[in-house]
Amino acid sequence: MTYYGAKDLASAFRTVRKNTIVIAEEIGEEHYGFRAAPGSRSIAETLIHIAVVPQAAHHIHGVAHISDLATMNFMEFFGPRMALEKKPHTKAEILAMLHAEGETFAGWLDTVHEELLAETVALPPGMEPGHKTRFEMLLGPKEHEMHHRAQLMVSERMLGITPHLTRQMEVRMAAMQSAKA
Repeated sequence: MTYYGAKDLASAFRTVRKNTIVIAEEIGEEHYGFRAAPGSRSIAETLIHIAVVPQAAHHIHGVAHISDLATMNFMEFFGPRMALEKKPHTKAEILAMLHAEGETFAGWLDTVHEELLAETVALPPGMEPGHKTRFEMLLGPKEHEMHHRAQLMVSERMLGITPHLTRQMEVRMAAMQSAKA
């Protein structure tokens, strides 16, 4: 039987965060105010959002050990983080935040026990399903980051930058084609 546990969650999260940081490094600071569309987050806001959202999972599952999300005041928790996105930050500050927050979350994931991953959490009324395991919920920060990283990759394209993962794939494809010839 294959087992995917907390160490795997931490490793996968570190990989995703590493790729996000490469994107943050490759986009010039002069483009951090760029918005792909009116009403969307700027590149800087998206990167800050990515950096701090895992704090919610750490709070819910680690710090407060919440078993029923209907008891959590989401705006009390997210309000300051949403305000942080709107404040000006330098590229260096954002990169430092991505590094520090990413390692804080991944480091915590490294310590999580199987018993915690198996626990269920009740979701707020009206959500389907009505509950999830902590394991399933702890996959969320990585999935969330990949969602926003895809948005950043579209922004890179709009700015004339070929994303690093695309460049790497193109090199592999070219090598396969030349080996075939």
